[in-house]
Amino acid sequence: MMEDISSLSEALANGTLTAEALLERSLARIAAGDPALNAFVAMDVAGARRAAKASDARRQRGALLSPIDGIPLSIKDNILVKDMPATWGSRAFADFMPATDELPVARLRAAGAIIIGKTNVPELTLDGFTSNDLFGTTRNPWNNALTPGGSSGGAAASVAAGFVPAAMGTDGGGSTRRPACHTGLVGWKPSSGHMPRLDGFPAILTDFEVIGLLTRSVRDAAILDQLLRAPDPRDRRSMLETTAPPIPAAPRILFVPTFGDIPVDPEVSSACRRFVDGLRERGATVTESALFFDLDSVNEIWRVISRSGVAYMMDWHHGALKSGASPSVRALAEDGAAISGADYIGALEKTAALRAGLAGLFAQYDLVITPTAGALPWPVEKPYPDMIDGRPAGPRDHAVFTGWVNVGGLPAISLPIAISRETLPIGIQLVAAFGADAALLDFAEGLWQHCIALPDLPQSAATQQSGRALHGSSGAF
Repeated sequence: MMEDISSLSEALANGTLTAEALLERSLARIAAGDPALNAFVAMDVAGARRAAKASDARRQRGALLSPIDGIPLSIKDNILVKDMPATWGSRAFADFMPATDELPVARLRAAGAIIIGKTNVPELTLDGFTSNDLFGTTRNPWNNALTPGGSSGGAAASVAAGFVPAAMGTDGGGSTRRPACHTGLVGWKPSSGHMPRLDGFPAILTDFEVIGLLTRSVRDAAILDQLLRAPDPRDRRSMLETTAPPIPAAPRILFVPTFGDIPVDPEVSSACRRFVDGLRERGATVTESALFFDLDSVNEIWRVISRSGVAYMMDWHHGALKSGASPSVRALAEDGAAISGADYIGALEKTAALRAGLAGLFAQYDLVITPTAGALPWPVEKPYPDMIDGRPAGPRDHAVFTGWVNVGGLPAISLPIAISRETLPIGIQLVAAFGADAALLDFAEGLWQHCIALPDLPQSAATQQSGRALHGSSGAF
């Protein structure tokens, strides 16, 4: 039986496990298994042990802080954690040690979570795979020769390998959902502003990037979401979120299996279609559609916003990036410096127009469903899969299904739905209207409970060899 945050919390409550014992088990697994995966880039063993001891003491007093009190979690390395390195995957920040927790981390600490360490990212979290010059490459626990994707690849690996039951990442264009898809996890991306942020790195992707969660179940994502979502007046975006009605049991679904002529792996296509057919059999009204927005416009928005953001970063933190960044990041910054203020405002106007159009779309449909990623995990030596379904593929073709959600500011969740012939996980993406975060989590939990979302995920060959376990295995936590 899979053990998630809820089952671990129950074990802590009934005395079959202590926070200190759970932490030591996590540390032992990391020591044994992470050299092969490279999920973690920094650890706070002493701090985690102090926190676990304090959690056990609270439990003895009957003064628990939350359902995650005593649960070890990992934090992505572009999120600031007090007195731990925050490198953002760049040599430029190799010595940066924040003096303050970023707000979401502070909320985890206030809830009693054990912050065990930081996980690997690509430089400035701008790539769909996880590798950098500072810490090297992160590998997929399902197959060490493959990537877990990115940019939350280290976070995904830390959960999929059984090191921690859940991880905090970020999602600026699919950076939580696609790694979750590639490692058999749930990937939760909330609406823009749903989880307030403060005291972090500059928001170079404006509100496109949000805190994201990688978990073993939808229930875990909902537990963490509950703890992180309270508005904070210092982040005005969090004060503007609307509420939405529940998604009906028989929803109106817009199914978009492909985006134009961009290739999709046939096993991914088949698995997603079977999933949607199952929803149709349960009463859903399914409309299949071609691409419903201007992909070229979204790509241009991304080009302007992201490269302008990198150009800004060159002058932030005392200009450290000018000398410490990789050649590829410096090239992006040069491109960004040539973008005019008028172009930037134009990108924001296009963003507003897209969001208005999506509001109209979700007046007609309760959900948009797409594949999470157009390809299965690919070899770690490659930055992207250059062939999909026997056709040449570009750098972002595998990632095409997720970025529009961030530009739209919408909530989305990736669910594991199938295993490929080569024993690799396949995920599907469910997207809801802005502000419908709770409704989407509730709907996804209903699917989970009725065994639509979760297949019987076996151990990967890599984890079998190292003794670490994944979904569906008695060895996982």
